[in-house]
Amino acid sequence: MELYLIRHGIAQEKEDNLPDEERTLTKEGYQKTEKVALALKKLGLKFDLILTSPLVRAKQTAEILFKTGLAPKVEECKHLAPDGLIERWVKEWLEAKNYSPDTQLALVGHEPDLSSWAEILLWGDAKESLVLKKAGMIGIKLPEKGSPLGCSQMFLLTPPKYLV
Repeated sequence: MELYLIRHGIAQEKEDNLPDEERTLTKEGYQKTEKVALALKKLGLKFDLILTSPLVRAKQTAEILFKTGLAPKVEECKHLAPDGLIERWVKEWLEAKNYSPDTQLALVGHEPDLSSWAEILLWGDAKESLVLKKAGMIGIKLPEKGSPLGCSQMFLLTPPKYLV
């Protein structure tokens, strides 16, 4: 199975009167994310499913990927909200759904969580070594059998500037 961890696009700055959950993509964030999605499509990338954080900016990013034709459907996943735990996601999504080894999933979320998830999948522990730029992507191949935690392989780490 391949996971594509995708950080949401450029969003509104944090403000005291704006709840974090409601921050939206900026015009620049929308345009840049759309360019990234079109570049991924041009490369022939297709996802079986896009899972997204319930926060607005992530849902908007997932919707852009969906509208570009990169996946047949989008589902909200509470584990992708800030401070979500990969161990719970693995147990409740990955193991429970029994995906085939050929499955390609896109996970749209936030930093530093996505980088931490990638590090846990790769090394078994979050080391704060990877950084995922807005609208950037990390590709990870999970092992076919057994726990993916600490036993996965990274095949892609790219900021959006290399895609557009």
